[in-house]
Order: sequence, then structure tokens, then C-alpha cells
Amino acid sequence: MAYALEIGGTPKTVPGGTGILLLHPSTGETDRIDTDFLKTDTDRFLVVSTRTTAREVSQKLEYYDVDESCADVLDTLSIERGYSRRSKDHVSYVSAPDNVDGIVAGVADFLQRTDGKRRISFDSLTELAYYAGEDEALSAAERILELLDAHDAIGLFHLSDEVHDQDVVDEFSALFDDVIDLDEDGTVESSF
Repeated sequence: MAYALEIGGTPKTVPGGTGILLLHPSTGETDRIDTDFLKTDTDRFLVVSTRTTAREVSQKLEYYDVDESCADVLDTLSIERGYSRRSKDHVSYVSAPDNVDGIVAGVADFLQRTDGKRRISFDSLTELAYYAGEDEALSAAERILELLDAHDAIGLFHLSDEVHDQDVVDEFSALFDDVIDLDEDGTVESSF
């Protein structure tokens, strides 16, 4: 299955099973790229959020005019931070942002119970590495890439290249065939 992309500097389509690494500065404006990725040629999408709560994800989607009826959110922060979790369709929770097995299981559950063109946004691997360690974040990325391939879905994985040592960035990059590099000034370069 082919998926359309509407991100400047990228191919018009990518095949199912594609994982894309979004390298960005720590202060980079990733929301535009993320929401352009999510709202194009999609039946359902899942936002795995290790950086913001489900409420903040919902606000971002609304701001960028993304169809929330297609959205599922896996919130890894609210329980650990003691925030109230409003009962809402298509929002699930993981006990803590370092619960890698729970995150991977949440992605697997989404892919098993949905069909059609599915996209995953993982925001972000950097935050996961902060909470669970870089080896665990690498393992999670690898496991989710395998799920994307098995379910003919695609994913966009955020990683701040300013926060990690270059050898760590290289390790993450080696997992992905496709990389989008977002500069401070908003310029996008890609390698597909």
C-alpha cells in the first residue's frame, strides 16, 4: 500500500512499513511537519506522546485542523504526573513514560484493532530516552518499526539531534531508511 506525503522535500509517496526519522533542533517547530504527516491520506492515526499529555495533543490537532475523528492518542505522562484522566474515546494511557513494553503494546493494540491506512507519530524518542535510557528507546523504535512493517502502516519518529551525542543520533538514524532533517530556520532536507 502506498501512502502520500505532503512534507516539502520528501517523495510524493512511501510504501507501507516505512518508518521516517524526524531529526530536529531541541527548539524546532515540529508540529507543522507532524500534523502534515498525520492529516494526509490516512484512515486512522495514533499519536504516541512521551512529551505532552493527551489534552495537549488534542489542542495541537485542533489548532492545525487535523481531523480528530481519525485520532487515537497513547498518553504516557498523565498517570505518572497525577493529572486527571478524562474518559474519552480513543485515548489510552501507559503508567509512565519509561514503560517501554506498555508503549509498544499500545502501538500493537492500535494496529491490531484498526485497518486501512494507519499512521503513527512518536513524539518523541528523545523524551523516551530521557525517561527510559537510550538503549530502551532504540529497542522501542526497533520494535515499533517491525510492527509498522507487519501491519503495512507508516510512522514518523521525533528525535532532537542537539540533545544526543552524534554516535547516538547515528545509531537511531541507522534504524531508519528515511530521514527528514529540520533546521533551526524551518528548512527541511530529507534522505529517502
